[in-house]
Amino acid sequence: MMASMLEIRHMRALTLLRDCGSLSLAAERLHLTPSALSHQIKAIEAHYGALFLRKSRPISFTPTGERLLRLAEQVLGEVRQAEHDLGGLAHGGTGRLNIAIECHSCFEWLMPSINAFREQWPAVEIDLSAGFNFDSLPALARGDIDLVITSDIKKIKGVSFEPLFRYQALLVMAPDHPLTARAWIRPRDLASETLITYPVPRNRLDVFRYFLQPAKIKPAALRSTELTLMMVQLVASRRGVAALPNWVAADYLKYHYVAARPLGRNGLWGTLYCAVRSGQTDVPYMQSFIDTARDVSFRTLSGIRPAE
Repeated sequence: MMASMLEIRHMRALTLLRDCGSLSLAAERLHLTPSALSHQIKAIEAHYGALFLRKSRPISFTPTGERLLRLAEQVLGEVRQAEHDLGGLAHGGTGRLNIAIECHSCFEWLMPSINAFREQWPAVEIDLSAGFNFDSLPALARGDIDLVITSDIKKIKGVSFEPLFRYQALLVMAPDHPLTARAWIRPRDLASETLITYPVPRNRLDVFRYFLQPAKIKPAALRSTELTLMMVQLVASRRGVAALPNWVAADYLKYHYVAARPLGRNGLWGTLYCAVRSGQTDVPYMQSFIDTARDVSFRTLSGIRPAE
């Protein structure tokens, strides 16, 4: 009888191949190179035969692949449930998760993440607050809050940063704006523009810290709004331009409400993190929330990349 060589990592690879539709995207999600993932797949196929049809887009699985996928779903579901149960036994399944958000546009994926987390940890109490009007990282270190969604890493004793994903900031403008003629935006292109931002201090906005200020450029005028939809409406009506994450702009670009260009020749990339107290990183429900937030983000957001 042929000895089984299936491992949990192989099952996760198969499910991600199905979900992502391509080997390269699945490799990104697994933090592997495409060649390393291809090697894993070939090792499975050496035992069981072809798993999917080559050159099919999206990936089309063979009957063997479909059977292994059903097995993977069953086994991975049992593993997740066991991890949850064991974490509940170790910590009573209860706790507090007071979250502060330093990202206006994060509610789009954060609320589905919270809903998925609540299904796994119904006894963990969750509170949500905006971290725009207070210094949330020192508050985290003091124990006033438990987790901060932020793109701003600061060296604070006792605070650890768990990366969620990388994203690209884009300059969003009206479809007929003159800057659409450019392949990418230079800082000086904004010297004559009204820049629309969220009501956040400039030193907490990537477009200022990493794009305009190093070039010693100021926009002609500033305007702010709390709501992303209002920002897009102002941009579409040529009241100004805005810097938005690519995953926020994706839906509006799809319907041609606005146009977008990269900020700088190589683009302006940032990373979003979950900041937690160092002593809390191994608490099962804390790690479960971070894993859930990461999984939901990659399932729902366009253009993001695994954190390096």
